[in-house]
Amino acid sequence: MAHQPLVVAVELDGFGAHPAAWRASTERPDAVLDPAALRRTVLAAENAGFAFATFDDALTTTDATAHPAEVAARLDAIVRASFAGPLTTRLGLAPRVQPRSVEPFHLAAQLASLDIATLGRAGWVVGDDDQPGLADALDRVVPETPEARRQEVRDVVTTVRRLWDSWEDDAVIKDVTTGRYIDADRVHNVEVTTATFSVHGASITPRPPQGHPVVIAPEDVLDPSLADVTLVAGPDAEEVAFRAERARRQGATRVLAEIAVVLDDDTAPGAGGQGNRGSAAQRLAALDAHVPWQPDALRFVGSSFGLVALLEQLAPAVDGVRLHPAVLTSDLRVLTRQVLPRLHATRLARAPRLGQSLRDVLGLDRPENVFSRKDVA
Repeated sequence: MAHQPLVVAVELDGFGAHPAAWRASTERPDAVLDPAALRRTVLAAENAGFAFATFDDALTTTDATAHPAEVAARLDAIVRASFAGPLTTRLGLAPRVQPRSVEPFHLAAQLASLDIATLGRAGWVVGDDDQPGLADALDRVVPETPEARRQEVRDVVTTVRRLWDSWEDDAVIKDVTTGRYIDADRVHNVEVTTATFSVHGASITPRPPQGHPVVIAPEDVLDPSLADVTLVAGPDAEEVAFRAERARRQGATRVLAEIAVVLDDDTAPGAGGQGNRGSAAQRLAALDAHVPWQPDALRFVGSSFGLVALLEQLAPAVDGVRLHPAVLTSDLRVLTRQVLPRLHATRLARAPRLGQSLRDVLGLDRPENVFSRKDVA
């Protein structure tokens, strides 16, 4: 059965997805805060032909990030994506931001600015982690129950979208003769009041090039009908396919599978065919000896050929995948040198082209401005 090429994204946070990744990384322990290391990683992802990269984030430590075996420090996700913007030309950039820990007004401006800086390659991964001490860190009330948290996510996402629409596309006129920069009639106030926040007025940033940066969210965080891309996970390919179909029934436009990968590393210099980190199973055992790893994503441990076969199996069920390399300096290298070339050669995936927006890459329409519609006052 013919299908569209898969969209292949990659998570680039820290040293890798495994909590003990820093122990196996060839980077220095402080490289997680080094812009040069981020530059190397981002350019490797772009040159390999990934559709977009995501950057995880958290405001507070959790039991996992506070573990002595894991490095908990990181730079802000939006800052990292913004730094990567001028360095890249084709790679989409999507920071993970958690609605309960931000002000919607400022978040809308930050993401719009990222979209402007990247000429339309910005996305937003919506998160909602358990964050102990979040209310104390923010010094305000935050939703705690599952129902209240999900409502907060919905409220923030819909408010951010309205703020992106508060400037019509042609609001900036730069009329020298009259000295007007904007047409005030094309800038609209947003009036939102919820149990935890209120917004009154228009955004301070013009409408993003994409209209809306791409909103990406796990199925259990945001209603699929409210996201541009829904992320699904599961213990095996069959469960992932089931959840993908369920998300589509709930209104998902695009569905990506979450896959954590530990790969045989035969790309390291002087590896003698097996990699100086050993086979995937050996590498995982060594990492798990420090901190056991139980990702929510489907976990693949094996060869690059095996991963390609898994993606072929998933292709009829999903529109793409987001890969979580266990250790960036090992697994990302295998992905860029062995997996992506095979995917592109077999047309199972397609690299983004210069000038494409992230919406173009994902096959998403540019959204109509809600304030331009005749049925909206």
